[in-house]
Amino acid sequence: METVRLSGALLRRRETAMELLGEALELPDWWGRNLDALYDCLTQPGCAARLVVEGRRDVEETAFGRRLLRVLKDAAEENPHLELELE
Repeated sequence: METVRLSGALLRRRETAMELLGEALELPDWWGRNLDALYDCLTQPGCAARLVVEGRRDVEETAFGRRLLRVLKDAAEENPHLELELE
């Protein structure tokens, strides 16, 4: 299982986070770059990864960051091949 490390400081804003997640998770070009599309991609069969968010508190400081963490948690609960670690 691939480990993907993500900087919490870069996940605070939607535009930056969506770009970073798309690249880090190698999401398809057609993905919608929004939280619903992210959830859909992370819960697809074949999606397997260990996501490590470094700097959880940085993410939690913004409303978008809190929503993003909820989506990541929900996707990890839905997909048994997706692990989420918050540091």
